[in-house]
Amino acid sequence: MYLNSMFLQPDSLMLSDNLEQNSISIIELFAQGGTAGQIIIILLFILSIITMYLFFERLFSIKKALHQDDYFFNSIKDFLYDDKYSSAIDLCQNTDTPTARMLEKGISRIDKNLDDISTSISNVGKLELSKLENNLAIIGTISGAAPMIGFLGTVIGMVLAFYEMASSGGQIDIEMLSKGIYTAMTTTVAGLIVGIVAYISYNYLVSKITKAVSIMESVSLDFLDIIYDKKNN
Repeated sequence: MYLNSMFLQPDSLMLSDNLEQNSISIIELFAQGGTAGQIIIILLFILSIITMYLFFERLFSIKKALHQDDYFFNSIKDFLYDDKYSSAIDLCQNTDTPTARMLEKGISRIDKNLDDISTSISNVGKLELSKLENNLAIIGTISGAAPMIGFLGTVIGMVLAFYEMASSGGQIDIEMLSKGIYTAMTTTVAGLIVGIVAYISYNYLVSKITKAVSIMESVSLDFLDIIYDKKNN
């Protein structure tokens, strides 16, 4: 048993040495992808930074729209029932939310008929929705473009690999051939990673915006109910 372990030990050591020699870091893998691959990787890295920046910037804005302050709307109702319209407008102006800006527009047209008030609120709501969706299309574009850019690197890498095979004169340079294959593989992986992250980010923000719109519509309907009750009492 001891002799077997002695004979097996050198083999295991040689195996571990080979694994260490064959191991490669992600940075080294990208670095060996050639100039074309490195350019595409840098471009994808920039797109990933843009995606993350726009995601968090939009997320904070949407969270502000999702914030529901019961005190705010209860105060608005009290002001409306007490005919303190100027106080209600001041409160809306001091509250930086899409809902507050919609209600401010509705209160400023309190002397108009209900249809005019509803139209005014709806128009402001559309403007606020446009603000929430600002730059969202860029994330959606990146989610589709990033994999295509990665695939472009794949095509370039394969072209380089076949070119080296054709120009080698029967003697294939494994090192140059491997660079083309590195370019083909690494850019595809990077493009897919950036595209998947952008795709998930886009759909997550869309779901949050849909929820924000639902809240804005709910508050608007409650406001119109109050105005209707006041005009019919």
